[in-house]
Amino acid sequence: MNHFIRSLTKTLAAEEGPGTVEERANLARERGQRIQDYASDETGRQPGVLVLAWTESRSVTKNGAALDAGSYTIMVEGLRPKPGQRIVYVDGGFDLFSSGHIEFLRQVVKAEEALGRQTGWYAPSAVQKRCASGDNNDYGPAYVVAGVHDDEVINYWKGVNYPIMNILERGLCVLQCRYVNSVIFSAPFIPSKAFLKGLPFGAPNAVYHGPTAFMPLTYDPYVPAREMGIYQEIGNHKFQDVNSGEIVQRILQSRQMYEERQKKKGEKAAGEEAVRLRERMEEEAAALATDRALHR
Repeated sequence: MNHFIRSLTKTLAAEEGPGTVEERANLARERGQRIQDYASDETGRQPGVLVLAWTESRSVTKNGAALDAGSYTIMVEGLRPKPGQRIVYVDGGFDLFSSGHIEFLRQVVKAEEALGRQTGWYAPSAVQKRCASGDNNDYGPAYVVAGVHDDEVINYWKGVNYPIMNILERGLCVLQCRYVNSVIFSAPFIPSKAFLKGLPFGAPNAVYHGPTAFMPLTYDPYVPAREMGIYQEIGNHKFQDVNSGEIVQRILQSRQMYEERQKKKGEKAAGEEAVRLRERMEEEAAALATDRALHR
């Protein structure tokens, strides 16, 4: 597909992509700046989301084998985990970023907040201690890291012309979500033990996965996380059916309804025009008959 990006890191290095060398370089600078702008904090001037890229691991596999070879690169420096925060990892395609994705991420944070209440995170003494050791501002119990899959990974599993948005567009949406602290571009479809343990801030305390029914998997990509004892699931929620597949179906159905409506309008217009033509012909015939009668 023309909008796909094969390798985001190579594209940002102007090594891949359409156009001349100069055009690729200009596009790379523009895209790199956009990532940096989207990763900034709410003021747009200070570091916000930490942006990473996972390279060298081609994560499209047919047999479910996890590819361990890979390394992290810091694309945009951002805020790191603060003392006491649990590292939480989630991943996905995040195509046509919607309320379904946002609600899943919100539920992840909510689950961690519930755990924090059980472990005393919100106790007055704990809050006072955190504020005293920092800038007098408290923070939440979880540091959420979101992995975004490559275009070819999504296309392999969903086919047709998915993803609708390329990895840059999808990643920019995730960067803007308030529930995300760090984004990993080109995250592998199977988060292997090497990938998870290799995170710049250490292995995550939990790997969350939400309800998905539109990707027909023949294996469980979260076996490594299960074996590490850190796999967690988010249950059903009211926006779980709002995903790219559902949105595309709505668009196609609306288009079909529109075309049928326009077709009926066209048939109606054609019928009305035929009636008007017949009426004009009858009027002309009557006028001609009257004129002949007068000139006999």
